Amino acid sequence: MAELSPTDLQKALKGMDYPTDKKHLVERARSNHADDKVVRTLDGLKEDRFDGPNEVQKAVFNQ
Repeated sequence: MAELSPTDLQKALKGMDYPTDKKHLVERARSNHADDKVVRTLDGLKEDRFDGPNEVQKAVFNQ
């Protein structure tokens, strides 16, 4: 996903506690006022459980 940068993702998930699930990633991104494209991307992930931010980055950028 070219238009979404790792920095956008990091800002959207600032303050996230891990491990977590997709629902909480989406909620955190919304509470951090993330762009709609970030929220949609997180909501569309195939995985549901994440042990840390590196797993989220892999899921987002290696789809």
